[in-house]
Amino acid sequence: MNKTRVLILCTGNSARSQMGEGLLKHLTGVRFDVLSAGTSPSTLNPYAVLAMAEIGIDIRDQYSKSLNQFLTQEFDYVITVCDHAAEVCPIFPGTAKRIHWSFPDPAAIEGDHQARLAAFVQVRDAIKVRLDQWLVELEKTEPN
Repeated sequence: MNKTRVLILCTGNSARSQMGEGLLKHLTGVRFDVLSAGTSPSTLNPYAVLAMAEIGIDIRDQYSKSLNQFLTQEFDYVITVCDHAAEVCPIFPGTAKRIHWSFPDPAAIEGDHQARLAAFVQVRDAIKVRLDQWLVELEKTEPN
């Protein structure tokens, strides 16, 4: 059985794409091979880890990776989750379908711990809604 390969991209690979990777892995289990990367990778944001832990998904061992290490790999889907990544996303070999979902950067929110965590939770939940919808559509159009 060939796994569906998905690459989720954002700028820093610190929050949105990391949460997307964790969520999609959780939702699809062994059926999908899910990776994430950044156009300018930084470090995994601790608020992303906290937001995911709230729903029982542990992403502590994930780390920021550069888009460059995946340029020669084939993917079924490349999902960009921020506008900058969508603008600079290169063409991948093979027949990767590009999908763009724009989510606000939760790391841009200033405030106390609760306000910052709330921003990450809000983006996490928005990403999950989009992934759930996409998986339903995928099942309709590409049944296994």
